[in-house]
Amino acid sequence: MSKSVHLEEIRYFQDSCELFERIIDLPHAAFLDSSFPHASSGRYDILTAQPRNTGIPYLPPHATQQQCQTFFTEMDLFQKDHYCGIQPVSSDIPFCGGILGYLGYEFGKALHDIEPEVRVSSFPAAQLCAYDWCIVQDHLLHRAALVTQPRVSIAEHSDIQARLRQPPTRSSADFVLRKAFSSNFNATQYREAFDAIQAYIQAGDCYQVNLAQCFSTHFSGDPWQAYCELRTVAATPFSAFLTLENDAALMCLSPERFLSLHGHRVETSPVKGTRPRHVNKQSDKLARKELLGSEKDRAENLMIVDLLRNDLGRSCLPGSIHVDRLFDVQSFSTVHHMVSTITGELQPGRNAWSLLSESFPGGSITGAPKRRAMEIIAELETQERSVYCGSVLYVSADGRMDSNIAIRSLLCNQGEIRCWGGGGIVADSNWQQEYQETYDKVGAFLNTLEKTLSDR
Repeated sequence: MSKSVHLEEIRYFQDSCELFERIIDLPHAAFLDSSFPHASSGRYDILTAQPRNTGIPYLPPHATQQQCQTFFTEMDLFQKDHYCGIQPVSSDIPFCGGILGYLGYEFGKALHDIEPEVRVSSFPAAQLCAYDWCIVQDHLLHRAALVTQPRVSIAEHSDIQARLRQPPTRSSADFVLRKAFSSNFNATQYREAFDAIQAYIQAGDCYQVNLAQCFSTHFSGDPWQAYCELRTVAATPFSAFLTLENDAALMCLSPERFLSLHGHRVETSPVKGTRPRHVNKQSDKLARKELLGSEKDRAENLMIVDLLRNDLGRSCLPGSIHVDRLFDVQSFSTVHHMVSTITGELQPGRNAWSLLSESFPGGSITGAPKRRAMEIIAELETQERSVYCGSVLYVSADGRMDSNIAIRSLLCNQGEIRCWGGGGIVADSNWQQEYQETYDKVGAFLNTLEKTLSDR
């Protein structure tokens, strides 16, 4: 039996932050942010809170490979039961309630049975919640809608409406860093890890390995303030702000789509190849041209395109996988990236959960071949990646799905903030350039937040 989703037009805001501040104090508030108007390519923003998590599958800490595989199956069954009969409300509504949250990189390690070399914290490897209402802002049509599932009560609906009519309440707790960021790698340690990867490549163990360093420090105050500042200097179309258990928060300013599913059409858009932006227009144009013509970056990108074609081949119809765009250079606030786009047609009987289980984590942040690259990462990186290089995602009640690669991410937890920066290493990589690239990717984040040191 089909069920109707209620769609109600509400006031549109050019900046969705003003709307989110009206619901941010609710449990598990989540904001999937296209960064409009700072990133002109963005279209949809999704805002939600108050999940109804009764009966939702639980993934225990330090889960095994079997438990991770079972988790996808249980999430599929939960969604089918919880949102049984929900029909798509509109092609302009990407999310009408459903499952939303993150899968961390540590989940991917367990899924591929990679033994951790470093101590793994108890921070959840996955947090997915079941939401029965959301707000969708469409920046192309300049419209906004409150979308509610049939189980949302009249009282709940009235409370949401009342909140949206009230002015936002901003936190009085200013976000402040206690000291500057420090990395778990110095230049010498990074070069040693780089040289180890080169030895593996020369031995034929792998073709590419993504090596990351982690910057961390302590903070006080409201992470939302930090996110609002960051999105003005590093706007990207796959950003997110998630409030998590025990006052933790995830700030993600990702430029990269992992997997999307609309109907039976699957799309993935790996990012490989980076150049920093320049204030001088001529220098910026030259950097973009250099990236476009770089044989090294093209080869690196092509390796991941081939890996992802193989991943999609497990879920998509034979002959349906196509590379729609190859080596497309896209410009973001702080960097130019080389991006390719691969599409396919999902096999009958498959859905978002089976697609995720057969492709997670994204190959652009592991290397190739995927499992061996992940083993090398586990050996050489001295700190867990946690949420970084996982995915922030939604699976709508009507089966539609979108997800990012959770790069350019900062995790605030128990007074500590961590930020990771990484890049793919191949046979002709130069260690100084790769080391600098990690700073090119997240340096604007670190510099922006470190300004709070002098503002105290």
